[in-house]
Amino acid sequence: MEQKLKSAMDIGEEMLISGAEIHRVEDSINRILKALGAARVDVFIITTSMIASVTTSDGRVITQTRRINSLGTDFDKLHKLNALSRGICEGKIAPEEIDAELEKIKPSKVYPLWVEFICYAFIAGAFTMFFGGDWIQAVASLIIGVITRVVLLVSDNTVKNKVFSKFAASFIATALSYLAVRIGMVGGHDEIIIGNIMVLIPGIGLTNSLRDLFTGDSITGILRCLEALLIALAIAAGFFVFVALSGGAV
Repeated sequence: MEQKLKSAMDIGEEMLISGAEIHRVEDSINRILKALGAARVDVFIITTSMIASVTTSDGRVITQTRRINSLGTDFDKLHKLNALSRGICEGKIAPEEIDAELEKIKPSKVYPLWVEFICYAFIAGAFTMFFGGDWIQAVASLIIGVITRVVLLVSDNTVKNKVFSKFAASFIATALSYLAVRIGMVGGHDEIIIGNIMVLIPGIGLTNSLRDLFTGDSITGILRCLEALLIALAIAAGFFVFVALSGGAV
């Protein structure tokens, strides 16, 4: 049963990392272990930790915990993990085959870095035009969007703190927007700043927190909501600090 619990926890961990709802991960682990012969299953999950206890038919209690260090969004992997879970529960996949099937799913599709740069650039430019900017401001926002992604990349590989990364990206984006006005490239910086800040806004994190709250996962929902609010405050702080240091003059 120890190996079966480990396999179920492995699947749950990959689901959580891929962006699955907390209650869905708990339900999947519960169903998998019940299908594999557990008499009772107790699962407790938050965004950074997983705990599962199994009571076997002979009364033994086995407990395993996991520390979750990163969360993301990968719906393709999540779809495959859900299919694997259903296959186990329906008896189509033997216990000794679970780890091998999971290893086939783990490698996820990774987009090249240049694709991320292009996406950041065009999203920033599109938001700039959406909020009333002209095409020259949109071009400036495209360039700043690429630099913003570079700042996030460097921050993530050094400090590895989401709050600081967003603060640094907001600070640099604001500074470059003011610089574009100073050198006469554009006539105003407001639309450029808004366009680049919109790329940094934790919309998915806030949505996920509300989803967890509505489904009854109060602790996870509150934790995710606090994280989203801290990131939003960091973005605002990056803008405010630069404006304060520059005296607010264009």
